[in-house]
Amino acid sequence: MDRTLSHSPRIAVIGSGNVATHLAKAVTRAGYKLSIYNHRCESASRLASAVGATAVVDLDALDADIYIIAIKDDAIASLAASVAGRKGLWLHTSGSVDMKVFDGVVDSYGVLYPMQTFSKDADVDMTEVPFFIEGCNGDVTRAIRELASSLSHKVLEVSSANRVKLHIAAVFACNFTNYMWAQSADILESIGADFSVMHPLIKATLDKTLTMSPHDGQTGPARRGDVDIIKKHLSMLSGVKHKLYETLSTDIMNEYHHNLTDHQS
Repeated sequence: MDRTLSHSPRIAVIGSGNVATHLAKAVTRAGYKLSIYNHRCESASRLASAVGATAVVDLDALDADIYIIAIKDDAIASLAASVAGRKGLWLHTSGSVDMKVFDGVVDSYGVLYPMQTFSKDADVDMTEVPFFIEGCNGDVTRAIRELASSLSHKVLEVSSANRVKLHIAAVFACNFTNYMWAQSADILESIGADFSVMHPLIKATLDKTLTMSPHDGQTGPARRGDVDIIKKHLSMLSGVKHKLYETLSTDIMNEYHHNLTDHQS
């Protein structure tokens, strides 16, 4: 959080994608000495140059006190296996990979999971991003908490099992929601309208979600049980959009004690 730490550990970020990019920026802002490794040398060099870090082209030559693995979930296990017996504290940033991926591989390990949507070119205030941490023992957990607290105001300890549930909740709240916006944009494009016409609606929806429960804030034809409108909309849709609209409308109506199937011919 824009402070230089005394006796701060040397940190290495492994990866150069969206999460790695924002963590690298946050780590250097916090005053740590940073090295970056990626199997694509040019990617590591590009990120290192952007944040004032050192690029390392050989994983075996990477030397740090804390290693943060910020790569695709399905690549974490193989990378962990490749560093078996290495010293230092090893962390991954995944929402759904168990901490035990390091068990029997290295002595000190844990998780540093920043729950946020990251794109390289989109600014993120990391001090407001919740970091969910887990360590293999008490001392390690305290070390991870110290690191996370230097990056963010919001640090919480959570087990691997509960972290997966947090990740699932985040997928519903962010990733699926964004996909729905993409469907909306596609429909608007078909009539020559720009997605920007939805911006006030999206903003109002998000603002409302921050001040009342999503259950109480639900609106729309399915919430009202307006079956005729739902049928009209469905008649104008096909493929994925028809399936999504019908499935979600049915679920919403069931949630609010309406029943779409009772009204279908």
